[in-house]
Amino acid sequence: MVEIKTNANLRAMREAGRVVAHALAAAREKAAPGVTPRELDRAARAVLDAAGAGSPFLGYRPEWAPTPFPAVLCVSVNDAIVHGIPDGTPLADGDLVSVDCGALLGGWAGDAAVSFTVGRARPEDTRLVATAEEALEAGIAAAVVGNRIGDIAHAVGRVCRRAGYGIPDGFGGHGIGRTMHEDPGVPNEGRPGRGMPLRHGMVLAIEPMLIGGGGDDHCTARDGWTVRTVDGSRAAHAEHTVAVTDDGPRILTAP
Repeated sequence: MVEIKTNANLRAMREAGRVVAHALAAAREKAAPGVTPRELDRAARAVLDAAGAGSPFLGYRPEWAPTPFPAVLCVSVNDAIVHGIPDGTPLADGDLVSVDCGALLGGWAGDAAVSFTVGRARPEDTRLVATAEEALEAGIAAAVVGNRIGDIAHAVGRVCRRAGYGIPDGFGGHGIGRTMHEDPGVPNEGRPGRGMPLRHGMVLAIEPMLIGGGGDDHCTARDGWTVRTVDGSRAAHAEHTVAVTDDGPRILTAP
């Protein structure tokens, strides 16, 4: 069931989204060669704690997961697409890092992700990240009253495919509100004019995931969480929580 949020609900979700934005900024500012993903997680956790917010990631265990997720951030490095568990491996100069964060505040959730290079960026990584951000912008632009879920999926997928990148099948965005994952699902590829109509008060997490090598194949690492590219190529992930409103899309996780 899709819950339609009131304007007051959207204002409350904006506060949760603001915490997410600050936590992502803290993690990105902390990232440098020699710093560990676990340290990025601690930086984000400090932001959540200071805001009195909880984490929808910490302890999360869907039915397919072998263990509860142990952190407030997903930190996915290089060939990791999503769901990377922050560990003690130091980041190296040139690493491509995707950081995903959620927050629970006042009974409402926010969820966003950003990708960036630590230290000196390779041109191919810069293009990959820029395309992920472009795909996210296209998906957000399609999140308007009167469109359908398929219009968002088509907008995201078209940017990714035109750039020659792969899209991991089975992964995409989702509704969000009182919990992190709600209906409807928001695929990263689809046909325009199909799917659920978009209405004022729907809130969606739109999140393109791109595989640099151009293939769609992915696998799950032995930790049971981290999703990696099969071809070993690098990946990028971008996400915002977006409200569909009569005045156009409203990004709730903007800084």
